[in-house]
Amino acid sequence: MAIVPLLDLRPAETAADILQPPHNIEAEQALLGALLYDNSALERLSDALQADDFHEPLHGRLFDAIRRAVGANRLADPILLDEQFQRDPAYGEAGGVRYLADLLNHAPPAAYAPDYGRAIHDLALRRALIRIGGEIAAGAQAGDPERTGRELIESAEQELFKLAEIGSGHRGLMNLSDALAGAVKMAAAAYERDGKLSGISTGLEDLDDKLGGLHPSDLVILAARPSMGKSALALNIAFNVARKYAYEVEPDGTKRTVRGGVAAFFSLEMSAEQLALRLLAELTGVSSDRIRKGQINAQDFGLLRDAAAEIQNAPLHIDDTGGLSIAKLAARARRLKRTVGLDLVVVDYLQLVTVGDTSRNDNRVQEVTQVTQGLKALAKELNVPVIALAQLSRQVENREDKKPQLADLRESGSIEQDADVVMFIYREAYYLSRGEPRDNTPEHIEWEEKLDAIRHVAEVIIGKQRHGPIGVVRLHFNEDLTKFSNLAKDGRYEPR
Repeated sequence: MAIVPLLDLRPAETAADILQPPHNIEAEQALLGALLYDNSALERLSDALQADDFHEPLHGRLFDAIRRAVGANRLADPILLDEQFQRDPAYGEAGGVRYLADLLNHAPPAAYAPDYGRAIHDLALRRALIRIGGEIAAGAQAGDPERTGRELIESAEQELFKLAEIGSGHRGLMNLSDALAGAVKMAAAAYERDGKLSGISTGLEDLDDKLGGLHPSDLVILAARPSMGKSALALNIAFNVARKYAYEVEPDGTKRTVRGGVAAFFSLEMSAEQLALRLLAELTGVSSDRIRKGQINAQDFGLLRDAAAEIQNAPLHIDDTGGLSIAKLAARARRLKRTVGLDLVVVDYLQLVTVGDTSRNDNRVQEVTQVTQGLKALAKELNVPVIALAQLSRQVENREDKKPQLADLRESGSIEQDADVVMFIYREAYYLSRGEPRDNTPEHIEWEEKLDAIRHVAEVIIGKQRHGPIGVVRLHFNEDLTKFSNLAKDGRYEPR
């Protein structure tokens, strides 16, 4: 039986009002009146408030005119604004200069201007939510065969994230004095922080000394030939960051990272379980090869269980989806930033990231260019460092000197162009071990001595650094545990 709707006995004008998007004309008039009465009240308004936030377009144009006049050190009053708006039809319909005079006469105290500004901005966000909700509903109802439900969800998340970030991440043009204040604040944070770093510590002292830590909005490329340990180094850094995570709760209830950070590791090659196995091997000293083969005893298993319990709450989030597109990767990073927080993104590795359905029509160079540009844009948008791993071309193997160079980056010069830092991993022991001479010969003895001297030494070659020096950092590498750590040197581990 069909359900008969109840009769709507409300007056027609009341029902129409319900269909209106949320707004408050009186609040807009009160704010404009306060600004006309005291132009200096504009300085106390949030930068998030924009002319588009006003529901009445005329009010938005008046607000923009007041802001431009004050910004140019000019007076904004009804008489001067009247000259400017003479040709505005809506201004004439509202009453012209008499309307501005009424705003001024009914102005509340200028001290209340920030409250009215926040109310207007909040209502604008609500209207935007209604618009986005309508677009989501329309897109889902249309049943577009070219867009799946999952793609619609990710598009909606992207729109919601942009809405949530309004006023927080898009600063527009900035005066030099404001930029200098930010630079001094960064220097003060570096001075007060352990290790005197302005960025996030990698947990590797010599690398931190060279880079100054990992800096927000930087794209860091970590490149190497296969089996050099780039996944291991990236995982070591991500885990070091997550393990040291500490935060303070701000007055508004948000968390501010004071040490370490929340890390996202996008592994397009290895599974989450394989990465977790590497971490357990690193912590316990039980090689991952033995764990995989089951060659462990009760004591080893106890160590693994205790290590897992110790680190299970570290904020390291792993996504092992294969063939992930740059759009989906960015959407998932935004979601994590919005729900939990995010301080570091690692992508393993760059050449496995796709650009979506359009990849069939583009050549590989164009694809990689889009991916690197997308990762750099993501680093700036989320204001976090992004470490992207990359494969090197085979031409390294054809040279006498196998130390990698910038020209060895595969498939696209945009990797070098878009990156703020480019680092290479080089382990001489890897190549030397493959050139073993015949046993029981003087050459073999010399080979063994040379291999023993460099067996656990890895070089991180910094081939490009936009804000610092290039050079070589030597690290200790344990091949059994796939672990990079600080290289022992005089004074580092002596008692203080």
